[in-house]
Amino acid sequence: MSELLSKDLSSNPCCGIVVGELCSPQTLDKVLAILPGFCLYSSMIKRKSEQQSRIELVTIESLVPKEHLLRKIDKAIDFRFIYEKVEKLYCADNGRPAVDPVVLFKMLFIGYLFGIRSEQRLVQEIEVNVAYRWFLGFTLTDKIPHASTFSQNRRRRFNESNVYQEIFDEIVLQAVKRKMVDGKVLYTDSTHLKASANKGKFEKAVVLQSVRDYVADLDAEIAEDRDRHGKKPLPHREAAPAEKEIKISTVDPDSGYMVRDGKPKGFFYLDHRTVDGCCGIITDSHVTPGNVHDSQPYLSRLDRQRQRFNFKTESVGLDAGYFTPHICKGLVERNIYGVIGYSRPRTAPVICARKILYMMKVLTATFVRKIKYLLIELPPAKATVNMPLTLQSAALARF
Repeated sequence: MSELLSKDLSSNPCCGIVVGELCSPQTLDKVLAILPGFCLYSSMIKRKSEQQSRIELVTIESLVPKEHLLRKIDKAIDFRFIYEKVEKLYCADNGRPAVDPVVLFKMLFIGYLFGIRSEQRLVQEIEVNVAYRWFLGFTLTDKIPHASTFSQNRRRRFNESNVYQEIFDEIVLQAVKRKMVDGKVLYTDSTHLKASANKGKFEKAVVLQSVRDYVADLDAEIAEDRDRHGKKPLPHREAAPAEKEIKISTVDPDSGYMVRDGKPKGFFYLDHRTVDGCCGIITDSHVTPGNVHDSQPYLSRLDRQRQRFNFKTESVGLDAGYFTPHICKGLVERNIYGVIGYSRPRTAPVICARKILYMMKVLTATFVRKIKYLLIELPPAKATVNMPLTLQSAALARF
């Protein structure tokens, strides 16, 4: 072989040798020893040999990136408190061995964090995702709980309990201990969540309109003011309960038919969410049907946060949907600074003037000297407002 190579290449000293993929290292060494100074050209195509069955000694810990989101969550939150929260929901001495409850709730967190809405798809993703397995405490070969086991526990064992709210509250309390939440500035807004219901399949029903809590408070204040000025109390009048016609979905009766400017019509839910101004951590989440106004559950959810987490709330940020006499009066009574958006009225000027006059009377009757509201005029266009950024900027303008 060496004689043939020397004879063929002696006539063309500028040529090189093309080395194929199957050329062994021993052959290359012989060629370089016989023909010094000649170039070797290797093919640019690299063929990867199949090594899926190769045995390697690795740990699942080494396969998860150090900056992965689940690593940060696992480091910041101690989930062992879940055992105490759900202990009363399990039988101590009867039944089949249960799946670890911490695993079940961590699976819910994974589905929420990474937008996996299907439970079957969630189980499939956990089976092939090393980071998910690591977060749940599984090895590379552990069997993942079946989707039906996961869903039935959620529906039967936990559905009628308050365990979801308790777990949410405990995580907020852990954030408070780490000084990631202080509760001094809170931002609240709602977002619509589409229900799995056809908007064309519904039944109409006539229901009574709920009597607002602040109506009774206003009557009591009027009676107190008249008594203080030596006037006779106004005669009590029984107002006939107002009725309204609503649409009830035959597919998802718990949802509500939503009709709002700039929003799609149909059956929706509303997620009323409050965010703390310190690090942007959610401190409250409350779901109502889509036909419930934003302002109705606000004060009760605000009071719950102040009592549950011992918040000393100084100011709140709200959009124009919360600019009602009920909200204004409630914030003044709680001595909370309100940054409330204002939207130009789109109805007749006379009706708007009457509404503004009524709101002024309500505010005048409730410690008008303590009012510190900053009204932010928003354009009448149907634009979506980014609640945390817009209202935070408005709050900063105060200082």
